[in-house]
Amino acid sequence: QVQLVESGGGLVQAGGSLRLSCAASLPRNFGRYAMGWLRRAPGKEREFVAAISRSGGTTDYADSVKGRFTISRENTKNTVFLQMNNLKPEDAAVYYCAAVLTWDLSTVVRRYDYWGQGTQVTVSS
Repeated sequence: QVQLVESGGGLVQAGGSLRLSCAASLPRNFGRYAMGWLRRAPGKEREFVAAISRSGGTTDYADSVKGRFTISRENTKNTVFLQMNNLKPEDAAVYYCAAVLTWDLSTVVRRYDYWGQGTQVTVSS
């Protein structure tokens, strides 16, 4: 059964930090999937936030979060993380963990094959 379960969301003041986690159960070995974090703010389309390659050796970020967010993964634990520092009110959204069976990583939202249910991040100013 495919499951992606996010945790770690919540309410934080601007300038604060949160660490999101995503525990994955996928049809094939976790290490065969590139992973990503995407988000949807109220009234907006779902957008790419960060991605990481299968081995964790390559990452990519949306310009809006570069230097503040860090994606990482532990393949032995089937888990991917998103460390979010210096949060801004515009970062408030539902954050989704997603997986794609690919050799590289993907910044394209529609390429992702499997999605979690999301975790809410709220940032107060």
